[in-house]
Amino acid sequence: MFSVKSFFVTGTDTGVGKTVITAALAMCLRKLGIDVGVMKPIASGIPQKTGFKSSDVSSLYEAAGITDSEEMINPVFLPIPTSPYDATKILNVSIDMPLIFEKFQNLIKIHQMLLVEGIGGIMTPITKNFFVADMIKAIGLDTIIVTRSTLGTLNHTIMTLRMCKDYEIPVKGMIVNYFDERGGPAEKNAPATLYELTGIPILGIIPFVKDYQKLDTMVNIVEKNIDLNSFIS
Repeated sequence: MFSVKSFFVTGTDTGVGKTVITAALAMCLRKLGIDVGVMKPIASGIPQKTGFKSSDVSSLYEAAGITDSEEMINPVFLPIPTSPYDATKILNVSIDMPLIFEKFQNLIKIHQMLLVEGIGGIMTPITKNFFVADMIKAIGLDTIIVTRSTLGTLNHTIMTLRMCKDYEIPVKGMIVNYFDERGGPAEKNAPATLYELTGIPILGIIPFVKDYQKLDTMVNIVEKNIDLNSFIS
């Protein structure tokens, strides 16, 4: 019997690849025989015309092969591509955090492992005084940080880790996404330098691929470049 933990997947910024990494991890771990649930507590963007409102949630749902309802996986959807806080002001709505925590507790009870994907970076505002970091802290999961290997990643990643330390959020490790082995010195040295400066484990280095939206492609890449046994004890 596997002994596994649940994790909150956050990123150093929006567009860093949290969804494709989370989805690929879910499918890879499912292939190992683990019952993996997924959750995107808050999503924003232009609603899809078919299926789930959020394309991110659809990707997670497909990867995990689950039957949980959209309302369970994604209790809050904001139909505008902006931060949750800005969306609530523009749409004149509020975010039901108790509902999010309720759905989280339901999901973590019915699955062997739960992967929760955040929105934007760790300090993305949900309300004026409540950020993604506050949500991670309240949920009580260790976090996985998805970062890039591009110029500027040292600053963004170290600041993200500093906020985790300030919030007392345990960090499982980092996944370096979009790594280009033909890039310049900053790109090629980023993973090693991040580990040298922070001491936080690098769980995997994911190369840049053009068709990263194809789940099968990302699953193959994740299987080759992430030590999935590090998620199992």
